[in-house]
Amino acid sequence: MDLAVVDLSRLQFALTALYHFLFVPLTLGLSFMLVIMESIYVMTRRPIWRTITKFWGTLFGINFAIGVATGITMEFQFGMNWSYYSHYVGDIFGAPLAIEGLMAFFLEATFVGLMFFGWNKLKPHAHLFVTFMVALGTNLSALWILIANGWMQNPVGAQFNPDTMRMEVVDFIAVVFNPVAQAKFVHTVSAGYVIASVFVLGVSAFYLLRGKHKAFAKRSMTVAAAFGLASSLSVVVLGDESGYALTDNQKMKLAAIEAMWHTEAAPAPLTLIGMPDMAAQKTHGEIKLPWVMGLIATRSLDGQVEGILPLVAVAETRIESGMLAYDALEKVKADPHDVVARAAFETHRNDLGYGLMLKRYVADPRTATPEQVRKAAWDTVPNVPLMFWTFRVMAGIGFAMIALFTTAFVLCTLRKHETKWFLRLAVLAIPLPWIAAEVGWVVAEMGRQPWAVDGVLPTFLGASSLTVPQLWATIIGFTVLYGALAVVEVGLILRTLKKGPFAEQEAFASPVDEDPETDTPAGPSSGPSPVTA
Repeated sequence: MDLAVVDLSRLQFALTALYHFLFVPLTLGLSFMLVIMESIYVMTRRPIWRTITKFWGTLFGINFAIGVATGITMEFQFGMNWSYYSHYVGDIFGAPLAIEGLMAFFLEATFVGLMFFGWNKLKPHAHLFVTFMVALGTNLSALWILIANGWMQNPVGAQFNPDTMRMEVVDFIAVVFNPVAQAKFVHTVSAGYVIASVFVLGVSAFYLLRGKHKAFAKRSMTVAAAFGLASSLSVVVLGDESGYALTDNQKMKLAAIEAMWHTEAAPAPLTLIGMPDMAAQKTHGEIKLPWVMGLIATRSLDGQVEGILPLVAVAETRIESGMLAYDALEKVKADPHDVVARAAFETHRNDLGYGLMLKRYVADPRTATPEQVRKAAWDTVPNVPLMFWTFRVMAGIGFAMIALFTTAFVLCTLRKHETKWFLRLAVLAIPLPWIAAEVGWVVAEMGRQPWAVDGVLPTFLGASSLTVPQLWATIIGFTVLYGALAVVEVGLILRTLKKGPFAEQEAFASPVDEDPETDTPAGPSSGPSPVTA
């Protein structure tokens, strides 16, 4: 396999995945915020809460449409750019994606139209149920996608079949309840809730700074403050749970995140800051917090967190075992009835993926030299400086979000919504959770390298037989298309924000003074009453 083709295929998928994830988390969070807002409307029957729900629902719809378009492109890439990956593990990886389409996406698609066009057709309780089903479908979609992704990180419930030369499901329940997938799901959706809360908070703050739609903005800000505080706390707690899941399942990723080159005495310290140096295999100028890493990673005072160098030694041993597995597999292919070869394969089957790492250097892993084995072992180490710093950016923003929403919650409780310095801070904070989400995916996916499926299939073996010009053509094409979609998305959102939440009522109302309680035009044309809404 031409490594330039592999690198460009990875670049293309990374660009589309990171672009797609600009829209997904906002959709996840806004969907349940709409449920909260509409629930208040159903309980109080105050028209302003209907207006609030419809306004944020419009922004949800714009974001939802672009998210669907970019998500479909991503799924096509598994067949176009990663055909051998799809062949090798498609029986397992494809099942959650199929369920996501049949269960979650169809659920969203069924109810999303009713949500937007059913306001005057459905009773308030029925419309609230529709909104809840859209939120449920959106989050179920994330669940099944993250089950698929979690299996790539921790391939449970499947094994290699030497007769078909493919990975096959042996325990689908184990795939569904994969601890890594579950930890990733709750952490990811919580991050989406934070993003939506910051978005609502920031837009509301912008309106208050401009002195517009004050009643609308104050109510929206209150919902965002409460929902955002709970979500930001959840992100940190569930992120800790994700770290704990790495201890048993992805030790090298955890060691790279901490730039921990050697196994330290338990409980291991947490490196707060430092300068990782892969060439020197050490971290310069590190500042450590005693015991913290051991407590996070092992939940104990005596559990060890293994360092990079010992894990490389383990990988070298597993590669040597994988060479034996590869040799036995070749003999089984030549003679399916060779009992001795099958027994040898069963002994070393769990290390076959490590043996395949040698194909980067030699066509037949059985002929690899000790030097090539050592190189392949070091290939199991991801980019340590990248992992180290992206994780700290993500974690730092996470704690900043807790501070932001704690302040927002206190100010809203004290009814000091128009505190100028905080409003400016809330507007400036809008991009921060998106940055955290993007670098979080970098941590998750770069930390898995060099594996497409951890310990099973090296990334460089999963790519399709494409050419460099073909890949550059599609990368440029996708970049232009997605750039245009981004312009459309931002333009629609800005246009909606400029029109404001009362554009529909104002279009049919006479120019009269604004009612300070409902923030709607006063008089008989002010919109639906609490009884008829």
